[in-house]
Amino acid sequence: MAEPSSVTSEESLGTKEAEPFEAEPENPKRKTAKRKRAKRKTAKRQRRRSDGFDSFAAYFRRVLKQVHQGLSLSQEAVKVMDSFVKDIFEQIATEAARLVRSSKRSTLSCREIQTSVRLLLPGEMGKLAVSNANKAVITYTTGK
Repeated sequence: MAEPSSVTSEESLGTKEAEPFEAEPENPKRKTAKRKRAKRKTAKRQRRRSDGFDSFAAYFRRVLKQVHQGLSLSQEAVKVMDSFVKDIFEQIATEAARLVRSSKRSTLSCREIQTSVRLLLPGEMGKLAVSNANKAVITYTTGK
């Protein structure tokens, strides 16, 4: 005859819930702090989504204000400029990705972006864009 085991039929079937291991009792204040942090994180994420980046319109206005004080852009002009900038951005990113793949590397660096700008923008415009970008980066890094 088989010896009676200390394991009940529920335990052998795996239907009984396992009791959680408690190293030390949880502090109730700590639980509320965790909940508050979780709520803050979700609130921040929701705010970011609502502030989603859709166009460059604000930047066009800022630059135009620096260059020509009294001028403004019509909505149609803003739409055209926005689609133009997005298209150029896409072309630069695609060309830079091709350069990375062709060099058999996995990291996209400023060098690939610079080369793709020189390839895509004709002649003097490409050189001027790279020069202005370098100047902007230097200004940004020294300002920090």
